Amino acid sequence: MSTEFPSKNGIVRQWHVLDAEDVVLGKLASKAAMLLMGKHKAIFTPFLDTGDHVVVVNAAKVRLTGRKDDNKVYRHFTGYPGGLVETSARRVRATRPARMVEEAIQGMLPKTKLGKQMYRKLKVYAGDKHPHAAQKPTAMAIKNALK
Repeated sequence: MSTEFPSKNGIVRQWHVLDAEDVVLGKLASKAAMLLMGKHKAIFTPFLDTGDHVVVVNAAKVRLTGRKDDNKVYRHFTGYPGGLVETSARRVRATRPARMVEEAIQGMLPKTKLGKQMYRKLKVYAGDKHPHAAQKPTAMAIKNALK
């Protein structure tokens, strides 16, 4: 008996909408990463991209626990000497709120070409509107233990 692998044509990709309003960032990121990798499907294969598309709305209203708004630092290196730019989470939320969610989800995906391919199926929006209504995405609830 041989193992059957899903073919490119046999993978059915769905669209999911995750509402980030008042949800802890880590719980949101782990749920989105699981959907992007396809771990929720019976046909999951570690070396194939079997995941779905994920749309995250209300990224500006995601919740950070503890004092992370002040203590968490996002770093970016420009490539020049002395070019390390450090920004607090509070400032990132004010300027580019989608970046917080994108970086958290990207950190939970594989660090390979396959991970980059999975990351391309992620769409993050700061507000509650998104232009993907034509794909008929299904809303998914995230269980929030801290409520």
